[in-house]
Amino acid sequence: MTIATVVVEGVEIPEFLIAEEAQHHPSSNPLEARTAAGKALAVRALLLHRADELGLVAQPLTDEDGREETVEEALIRATLDAEVDVDPPGDAECRRVYDAQRARFSTPVLTEAAHILIEPQTDDAEGWDHARQIAQATLDQLIARPAQFAELAKSVSACPSGEVGGSLGQLSPGDVVGEVERALAGLKPGEILANPVRSRFGWHVLKLERRIEGRVLPFEYVEEKIRLHLESRAWAAAATRYVSELADRARAQGVAFSLTRDGRFAEGSLSLGEMLADGASASRLETWLEACDPALAGRVRDAAKADNLDVATFVRRAARHFVDHADDESWTRLISASQGATDPAVAAMASILKTRLTPKTQAHTYTIIKRR
Repeated sequence: MTIATVVVEGVEIPEFLIAEEAQHHPSSNPLEARTAAGKALAVRALLLHRADELGLVAQPLTDEDGREETVEEALIRATLDAEVDVDPPGDAECRRVYDAQRARFSTPVLTEAAHILIEPQTDDAEGWDHARQIAQATLDQLIARPAQFAELAKSVSACPSGEVGGSLGQLSPGDVVGEVERALAGLKPGEILANPVRSRFGWHVLKLERRIEGRVLPFEYVEEKIRLHLESRAWAAAATRYVSELADRARAQGVAFSLTRDGRFAEGSLSLGEMLADGASASRLETWLEACDPALAGRVRDAAKADNLDVATFVRRAARHFVDHADDESWTRLISASQGATDPAVAAMASILKTRLTPKTQAHTYTIIKRR
């Protein structure tokens, strides 16, 4: 039975592995999930293959939450540690970031506020309207006698803060629901909001006690944080380039014809790069074509003659051109053409030649990973 495959980042991946991996990449779009799964499997395979080439052995680590790495995760970490290196950012670079983005290195604006919460007794429109009326009546009393805020909070507020006069203490951004935070932002210190504010908890009567503006932190206080951020960003970029180089090398050597269930390159997989190296496939291709596709055999001989080349050399050059210029979609089509053939190597070569000898009359677009 022929197993459907696709090529991603120079790695041939069976469809069933992508379907399994897609479960770990939730997305509203199934195609996006499958694309992310294919990318993840390809990167994992490239890194594990490189770990094998380097002969690495890695001991799984346990994180602060007690979760232990798998053996594969440990090998991938070891590979990146061994081959990805970046220079730590200097003082001048850290200072440039600080000077250009001072607002990022400021303390947040803090507010001290108080509220009186009126909860609806029922969750229908009537219950909410009745609660609003109570909140408005409470607010009307405060407009006449603002000094009663703490006393009213203790007597009518449904929030535990009522026991301390409605005080919410010192608030950082995000400490209270958005409706309350936005309303407080528009008040001046000592001011009571002119209208009750509704949130999912009920109706709030609000008072801003004090606002403490943020201040820019000294460079020495944030220097190490900036340094770690720059180093992490540089390492991520270097790791991305490194994986891209591994993929380029995989394409240049020829895509392995199978990937094992654990995501590694299969032992002994035949690659197009190996075919090019020994020339065996090119040498026996002419005989194979004569038996299976005489018309193509004639076209190959004519094209080789026109270039003053023997057939084997012409075939090797065509294959090398394919390896140097093919994208993942081209590799996918090539492997599909070779699957199920008695001699996959020469079948792949024949597919390359057909493409090479067919005039391009119309541009086509293809999808690497198709939705089932």
